[in-house]
Amino acid sequence: MSHIPSLLPQIVDIARVAGALIMTHYRTASEVYRKADASPVTEADREADRMIVGHLKKISPGIPIVSEEGEKPDVARAERFWLVDPLDGTKSFIRGNGYFTVNIGLIENHRTPVLGVIYDPVSRAMYYGSAKGAFREHDGMVNPICVRSKEDPVTALVSHSHANKATEDYLLAHRIEKRIPCASSIKFCLLAEGRADIYPRFGPTMEWDIAAGHAILAAAGGSLTTPEGQPFLYGKENFLNGNFLAVGG
Repeated sequence: MSHIPSLLPQIVDIARVAGALIMTHYRTASEVYRKADASPVTEADREADRMIVGHLKKISPGIPIVSEEGEKPDVARAERFWLVDPLDGTKSFIRGNGYFTVNIGLIENHRTPVLGVIYDPVSRAMYYGSAKGAFREHDGMVNPICVRSKEDPVTALVSHSHANKATEDYLLAHRIEKRIPCASSIKFCLLAEGRADIYPRFGPTMEWDIAAGHAILAAAGGSLTTPEGQPFLYGKENFLNGNFLAVGG
């Protein structure tokens, strides 16, 4: 689809508007609801979802949209589809500690992330990636970003809230001692701009959690595979991910 790269500025604008909407709810007494799986959801999640999905339908009619808080159409035969997490890091949003993002990613052929946007509404840092490369935009400045050559010692990004024995075992087996605790999809952005070397994830995530970050990381020269080195696939049953390794240089 030749016009896909031209969608990027519009997706960046959508993510920025969604972030501004989310911030109107931040550190307020907004009610927290519980989904069927007992995970939290707020009105900020829901409003951002409605806004993002509505705009995507206007600018890319015919491309299915899978969103954490909204529609989850069957994409088994879709050539491409959107994966949207309107507020990645809802628990952090509720705690008021600033670790949350807006994620919008586009997948082709169930394996190739061709466009990704991640926006941090608190810092107002915008990350995006496509066939034209990966970039960070902040305070009106746009800078290209790329992964770094793997350093010694290797620096790993680890989850603030999802540490587990499998991850610790991997880090110990590979003698990785230097670690940066981090939350939300910003981990992919840190890899993409060369601030760390690897993000091992052993535990459940959803496709909308990682699609945008995968796109940005790939555009910056990195990769995301299964721990066995196999390609990472999208459009899986229930959109549930297995373990993965996100790697910089």
